[in-house]
Amino acid sequence: MEWLKFILKNLSRRRTRTLLTVLGISVGVASIIGLGAMADGLKAGYDSMISGSNADLVISQPDAMDISMSSVDERVGEKVTSMPEVSEVAGMLEGFAQTEGVPYFFIFGYPLDSFLLDRFQIIEGVSIADRQAQRMRGTPIMIGSSAAESLKKSTGETIRLGSSVYRIVGIYQTGDGFEDAGGIVEIAEAQTLLGKQNKVSLYYIKLKDPSARQQVIERVERLWPDLSVGTTAEFSDAQVLDDFMQGYVWVIAGLAIVLGGVGMMNAQLMSVFERTREIGVLRAVGWSHRRVLFMILSESVIVCLAGGLLGILWGYLIMLTIGNNPAIFGAGSTNITTGLILQSLLVVFLLGIAGGLYPAWRASRLQPVEALRYEGGSAGEQVHRLPVGGMALQSLWQRTTRTILTLTVIGLTVGSIMALEGVVNGAADEMNQIALGANAEIMARQADIADTSTSAIDERAGEKIAAMPEVEHISGIMFTAVMLPENGSFFILQGYSPREYAIRRFRIEEGTTLTANHQIIIGKTIAEALNKEVGQTLDLSGTRFKIVGIYTSSVSWEGLGGVVTLRDAQTFMGRPRKVTLFSIKLRDPSQAKAVVEKINREIPDVHAALSGEFASQMPDMEAMDAIMAGISFLAIGVGGLGVMNTMLMAVMERTREIGVLRALGWRRRSILLMIMKEALLLAGLGALAGILIAFGLVVLIQMEPSMGQAMQASWNVRIFIRAILVALILGGVGGLYPAYRATRLQPVEALRYE
Repeated sequence: MEWLKFILKNLSRRRTRTLLTVLGISVGVASIIGLGAMADGLKAGYDSMISGSNADLVISQPDAMDISMSSVDERVGEKVTSMPEVSEVAGMLEGFAQTEGVPYFFIFGYPLDSFLLDRFQIIEGVSIADRQAQRMRGTPIMIGSSAAESLKKSTGETIRLGSSVYRIVGIYQTGDGFEDAGGIVEIAEAQTLLGKQNKVSLYYIKLKDPSARQQVIERVERLWPDLSVGTTAEFSDAQVLDDFMQGYVWVIAGLAIVLGGVGMMNAQLMSVFERTREIGVLRAVGWSHRRVLFMILSESVIVCLAGGLLGILWGYLIMLTIGNNPAIFGAGSTNITTGLILQSLLVVFLLGIAGGLYPAWRASRLQPVEALRYEGGSAGEQVHRLPVGGMALQSLWQRTTRTILTLTVIGLTVGSIMALEGVVNGAADEMNQIALGANAEIMARQADIADTSTSAIDERAGEKIAAMPEVEHISGIMFTAVMLPENGSFFILQGYSPREYAIRRFRIEEGTTLTANHQIIIGKTIAEALNKEVGQTLDLSGTRFKIVGIYTSSVSWEGLGGVVTLRDAQTFMGRPRKVTLFSIKLRDPSQAKAVVEKINREIPDVHAALSGEFASQMPDMEAMDAIMAGISFLAIGVGGLGVMNTMLMAVMERTREIGVLRALGWRRRSILLMIMKEALLLAGLGALAGILIAFGLVVLIQMEPSMGQAMQASWNVRIFIRAILVALILGGVGGLYPAYRATRLQPVEALRYE
């Protein structure tokens, strides 16, 4: 207990520095708690939805990245129903649409006679299966209690999903935040809304006798070898979306933790410098190397644990405030589990050990005689000066270790933001390249959608566009992603008509281009990764295609996938007579802007844009911009605290120097400018370091085995200017308070500072 009091007394003597360090770490922990709760909420939601069905078996499309991307023909359900061992069969279609202020609102489609509807407790209004709901004006929908609260909706009101309007007939509750943040419609309506006519995401099967499970599985596998069948537990374990969410959580939270950790190491090093004489006294009265090391390490761990506890509290308050929102998959404070809290505390504990180890080792190596002669600052040490540079640069050079650590904080902050922006910019450029490579002036997608992957334009809209006199030719495009069980990576599958112009942009290196259905041409990169050659076959989600060609493309992610005929892609994705995009070539390219306006005016279900502007108008890019803004805010917040901590240390260490300058007649304004110059110079050097770190991070991203090769960065002047501005903001904001504090020092008090 006395030992703990001694350590807490040491920390309390430097309250401001300790508080800033704790705040920096708490931001990282809060991000772990918040994002982790979102990921756990999504997983818990899927688990609850699947296990809560009380079904014995589930039939789905194998290797689908998510339930919403699974597609099973309705005729399968009709045949399964006739099996003597089967009691009930219920299909379910899942997807998401854009609604009022929420980009991703999950929709669940069920048959009106489905046994699955029994688990939804109606707390207001009626069920969509109720006769009263069918008599009400408008297409009926019932929404979850969390969605109703977040969107401020009640029964009788309307809600817009995409371009369709629905009448809310009931509000339900399941106790699961994920489902309670979505809505339920009749399955035929969901098929129309999501562009998946006569398709479902999966089938739930109830058996008359559970002992017949294996017999039914073998029969289903024999009848439909291209489908997957298993128990609800097996199906739940096979979902991969929550794994990607967890990875996303640790990438973002890891950045914040590293930034906070470097700041903590900086603070501990400064603590050792300040307490050199104190440590010398302790060594002189008999303290061993190990005891001094343990003292500094204990302080480091306690600071980190304090930051961890504060971060957990912040995370809880954030989820309590924004919880159950459809935009975050209905996650709430209830998704902050004991495991997540322990995981966060373990991370900060290890951070305390790692960040405090070097300062503790340095303190333990101090010899009593040398430590007792220490006078603070750089007094008593040989001063090494640069041959160039003014006072600000010389000051940073005299404190090399602290300067390097601060440059690391600024560099990581700037570099991470810059690397992400470069990758996002690269993705946008490559999306534009799809149009430019096909010599198309216009690209079109479905209007009012949450994500380009949900775009489903009726082919009849393409016929209307093709009939316009300004249009020379039009090509339909489809794309989706599937998992490859062989290596656990993504496979980007596209659909093009062999007779249309757009497919010509793929340069065939071996074999031939597509000539018929059930054929596929694959990228050279994926061909090498899978050791595939022309003439072999490739299985994708249970569907077998014959490889007839291997292509190269200027779009990097296309090398990680393949192209099938448009009809095969429509069948594979469960969207007959639908396309994801239209590539439009004009007779006169100078009329492109006028034709875009004409298409958007005459065909409201379609959103057209010039090829060079298409990517920037995609909802995916808008969502990515929002994510980028969040990451930037988080990184700047943590990095700013680190810079502020460093500059405060500089002011404290140079108290006597500042006192001398004040005694010689320096005004407060001159002191403030001196400290601000150092902060801004540090920021400028950090910007240069950040640019180098950004290039390194992109290389690391591209080494990621599943999709790394598709992450090509694109750099422009705007990205570099923004990186420099971020660094200057970090320096300016981080240096302002320390500079102000330096101006408040009185000459007499400063000269007496020990």
